[in-house]
Amino acid sequence: MTHTLHRAGTVESLKTDYVILVMPAQGFNNEGAAPKMRGALEIILNHNPVSFGDMRTGNYFRKGMKQILENTQDNSICHGVFTNRKDLEECLTELKQANLGMSVVATGLIDDVHESAKKVGLTPHSMNLSLGVWGKKELLPEQDVLDITTMCGHHCVSPLLVKKLANEVKKDKICIEEAARTLAKQCVCGVVNPIRTERILEKIIEK
Repeated sequence: MTHTLHRAGTVESLKTDYVILVMPAQGFNNEGAAPKMRGALEIILNHNPVSFGDMRTGNYFRKGMKQILENTQDNSICHGVFTNRKDLEECLTELKQANLGMSVVATGLIDDVHESAKKVGLTPHSMNLSLGVWGKKELLPEQDVLDITTMCGHHCVSPLLVKKLANEVKKDKICIEEAARTLAKQCVCGVVNPIRTERILEKIIEK
């Protein structure tokens, strides 16, 4: 699964951004997987996620916790976003102990994720790496804007919305927390990190 692979930013910023994805293998072990997916979400919720969601239902900021938990399906794809490795590692540990039989993907800085997996006794069986951006990069938005929009791997967060909300925060029309939550709402999967978004918005506003 690669939709969390292309998150852009500085190493310092990305050290506050880790994503866990849990899903069944379609046509292999998805039949009857709904309660297991709910169990995976409940484990994620035990470890201080700043955002979470089920791709089939929506994200926490749009649907709320109850609706997401009560509507897991056999083909659910569940996510949780963490701001530190401790929460990531404790979540991975509990998922390992639960042995739900679902596929688990951890996204973050490669050295950090490998160290965390090793620490909790996990050996990754495969790895995806982003090779960066190719083509007419001069047509892309500013890097700080990309640092926010690339948190949604399906590109549901518009660069224009980022700029609009940053301007509204600057004019004291809304608070920065509301702006970050509004941007997080756009991502169906629930993988936009609102805490990191706030910090990036602060940088955009300062400029």
